Amino acid sequence: MAVDTTQTEEPTIGRLIKDAQADFSTLMRKEIQLAKSELKVSVTAGGIGTVFLLSAVFFLVLFVIILSVAAAYFINWNGDGLGLHWSFLIVAGFWLTVSVLLILLGIKKLKQVKAPERAIEQGREIPRALKGQA
Repeated sequence: MAVDTTQTEEPTIGRLIKDAQADFSTLMRKEIQLAKSELKVSVTAGGIGTVFLLSAVFFLVLFVIILSVAAAYFINWNGDGLGLHWSFLIVAGFWLTVSVLLILLGIKKLKQVKAPERAIEQGREIPRALKGQA
């Protein structure tokens, strides 16, 4: 009777733990690589989107300037309306009024900003919860 030497040995607990650690390490490295590649795509798209939005804001500023000049000349109406200097002062006064209103609204909204009190309180509870204190 021949002894079967092709029989596989049962892995030891130490070997299983070592294999599990290696697999977990590999899995974490792959997850980090995946997150980096996804983040790179998102950051690139976000950067390009930001450039497009800033460009649009720049052109809107140019539009407002040209519109303001056109409005001043419209008020002047080829010399038949108000004087050109008064026309430009009226347009400047309009933009000053809009700016002041926006500043006041912005200050009002900024005063409504408060600290995240619930999140801070929960953050203070974490050390006690880790120590087993409820």
